[in-house]
Amino acid sequence: MTLNFKDIIKDMKDEKQENIKKAKKGVVVSNKMAKTLVVAVESFKTHPKYLKKYKSTKKYKVHTDSDKYKIGDIVEFINTKPISKDKKFKVVEK
Repeated sequence: MTLNFKDIIKDMKDEKQENIKKAKKGVVVSNKMAKTLVVAVESFKTHPKYLKKYKSTKKYKVHTDSDKYKIGDIVEFINTKPISKDKKFKVVEK
């Protein structure tokens, strides 16, 4: 079985579409660090066996250049290249 050039290009395009940066929304939990926010994102998950839905919260460290965000603000952020050990996200400015 041989792959032609068109199939290879199609596979590469599919891989690129999977890596599109998806924006996430969350609530600012902490803004005590310089140029860093801790943002909590809530999601609903389903238990695999019992099929009960439950709420799950995950915290992300998000980079920001300004100090205009306060605790309780809703922010939107996207993936970026790693800025530090824990920071891999950046706030989307509007």
